[in-house]
Amino acid sequence: MFGKKHSKPQSRIDSLIGAGTTIEGNLNFSGGMRIDGQVNGNVIATPGKPSTLVLSENARVTGEINVTHLVINGTTSGPVSASEYLELQSKARVNGDVHYKTLEIQLGAIVEGRLIHSNATAQDKVVAFKLNSGE
Repeated sequence: MFGKKHSKPQSRIDSLIGAGTTIEGNLNFSGGMRIDGQVNGNVIATPGKPSTLVLSENARVTGEINVTHLVINGTTSGPVSASEYLELQSKARVNGDVHYKTLEIQLGAIVEGRLIHSNATAQDKVVAFKLNSGE
């Protein structure tokens, strides 16, 4: 908690994929994005910068999702990674492994896959030991 700076969720939405819209292909973004439509491809935020992705109740994403802050109330099929915070709202349907640092799950959310906690601070402190294969 001390000395480790966490990014804040984006308070504004810079991009919107509206209901009835289908994107075929990968989607790269920065800042805040809301999806009300469908994306058939990966949704990846710019690495190293704070990002927020909101999937509404009608949203469908088929592909990998990789952002810092993620709120899901729609359907995803593919691996999901939220490096800071993940919220699964009551109508969330996730089919794939979920990588998260902080997780909030509301009653009714469904995950068909593994929940994998990523603790970056513990991984940074791992020390490799050399095996003594002498004698």
